[in-house]
Amino acid sequence: MAWQKIVVINFGNHFAHKITRTLRLLGFHAEIASPSAQREDLKGAAGIILSDGPESLQDSKAPIFNTELLGLDVPILGIGYGHLLLAHLSGGKVGRALIGEFGFAQMNQNLATYSPLLLSLEESIKVSVSHQDEVLQLPPGFEMVASTKVCPYAAIQDLNQRRFGFQGNIESKETDCGPTILKNFARFCGMEKNWDRDIVLELMLAKIRFTARDKKVLIFLSGGVDSNVAFTLLNKSLGQNRVLGIHIDNGFLRKNESRSIARRYQEFGFKNFVVANAARSFLQVMGKEVNPHRKRQLEHAYFLHVQNKMMDKLNLNPDEWLVALNTLYSDSLLPDNLKERYVIQDNPKENVGVQGLIQRGMVIEPLKELYKDEVKIIGRRMKLQDEMIDRHPFPEQGLAINVLCSGGILTHQDRQILSQVQLAVLNLISKEGLQATSAEVLPVRTAGIQTDFRAYRFPVALSFDSDGHRDWLTVLQSLENQQEELDFELTEEQKNLPWYHIPRWRVLDRVSSFITDSLSEVSRVVVRLYQRHGITLKLQEGYCSKERLDQTREADFIVLEELKRFGWYEEIFQHLTINLPYASCPEHCSIVLRPVVSDDVETAEFAHMNHQVLDAIMKRLVQLPYVDAIYYDITNKPPAAFSWE
Repeated sequence: MAWQKIVVINFGNHFAHKITRTLRLLGFHAEIASPSAQREDLKGAAGIILSDGPESLQDSKAPIFNTELLGLDVPILGIGYGHLLLAHLSGGKVGRALIGEFGFAQMNQNLATYSPLLLSLEESIKVSVSHQDEVLQLPPGFEMVASTKVCPYAAIQDLNQRRFGFQGNIESKETDCGPTILKNFARFCGMEKNWDRDIVLELMLAKIRFTARDKKVLIFLSGGVDSNVAFTLLNKSLGQNRVLGIHIDNGFLRKNESRSIARRYQEFGFKNFVVANAARSFLQVMGKEVNPHRKRQLEHAYFLHVQNKMMDKLNLNPDEWLVALNTLYSDSLLPDNLKERYVIQDNPKENVGVQGLIQRGMVIEPLKELYKDEVKIIGRRMKLQDEMIDRHPFPEQGLAINVLCSGGILTHQDRQILSQVQLAVLNLISKEGLQATSAEVLPVRTAGIQTDFRAYRFPVALSFDSDGHRDWLTVLQSLENQQEELDFELTEEQKNLPWYHIPRWRVLDRVSSFITDSLSEVSRVVVRLYQRHGITLKLQEGYCSKERLDQTREADFIVLEELKRFGWYEEIFQHLTINLPYASCPEHCSIVLRPVVSDDVETAEFAHMNHQVLDAIMKRLVQLPYVDAIYYDITNKPPAAFSWE
């Protein structure tokens, strides 16, 4: 794009996307560039932001930065890692702080110094912080703008060179003043607001027409917001006679999902789509696979196979068609890796049809410039029904990755690891004096996040008796030097329900973080809400079968129905109902509730669900004859992934 923009140099995906997304929501066009980008790649940049990142300047793995970018005659703002890098490259001294800062800090302005980035802010502002390194000596020409109790150069600037640095995580939503600082920087760069839904919509439509030329477009429809908005954009830009949507029911969808998707498209006036049912064959392909990664591979490879068969059945001439991919802006930094996901690498005979078009570059990506929330904004601008926009995101593999699989027997290595983790958890509980609280390590592996990669580890399940949470409160209060009363207020009816012997959500949040921070072997914590009386839970043999999928579908339907009934469906970004082969017999299961709240998909917090809603959900779930236990996932992302696989 040629018009004015702020360019965010990406030193950490999560951080760069947060900054870019915030600027766009403020109305300023922003894009992400690699640290190795060339000067010509930043054409149209009105300013540059060096993002925060997970590395240290002292780390040999620190990203290589093209220092020529600092020679561009535009304002530059460094945040976190970017702040340290800017100070270092400008001649300052950076090193390990005597005292690191984590959590929150009060940043106090230097009243003797004027800073255009702190306009309209209070003299003392609360900022999220997480750093061990700091600026030890100012670069020549720089001045101190703000400091914290232990960090003398928390904010610095050189107005002559138009260079700024902030040590705090101003991209974090916990830093309330962050959007104001970013807005002030954009204004300082001379930016006018140039990014709103009308501008973006016209841009998307024009780009589709330019890319498609005289071609027709084939798009595969999941029924989620991304494919719905992409399908609508294509129809609006090219007309229904040049667009074909195909929805494939792979058997891993929610209850009555395919029927609902078809109904919604018909109600909106779409006639250019077909529905294919391939549920039985997908189940046969999945078989008795238990490895999460292999399950994804099998499902995706067969999905591509079905796509090709559909293209052949419809007799589509590949020379006349493009394939639409629902690439979002957060995906677009690695376009080659993204496209490789759509190509079967180990079977060249399958690289025809859809894959052949992709390999030939015959693709169109209507959403490539947009973040998830921007996709929703564009959908509303085109007057799509709420059902087509607000549907919770659904994993590409559907319920297949919500159904954890096992042969029913742990390997010797897994038994050893399980025992070690169990011992570490019990030692932690004993060390902190948590005598009335029990914890067990569940014998199923679940996905955590470790340096941006999935790491499969055993989760910790906490159980509380009616007063058991009080020991947790005592420890947490002593750890955080708090005297706040955090007890759980129960009604008389709730006192007799087994699933209400838990603390407040904010306490559980701290408990979960305390455990995952203390034990590197643990990346997910759940709280047990219910266990059927008189049974013993153990690992069972269980695969991705229609029976287990139907169990999951029914439990998931109950949860979503109650969320909608109480007006909580919109409050939650995504809910995943997880089926564990951990029960009294192979025909039964345990259910995990995994509701999360997220603004950017990159990070998430577990939902602090209203207890009236949870009560309604639990009363229905415990009536399901195959449910032996119910857990509530109380882990944020990171350290846990959204899904369990």
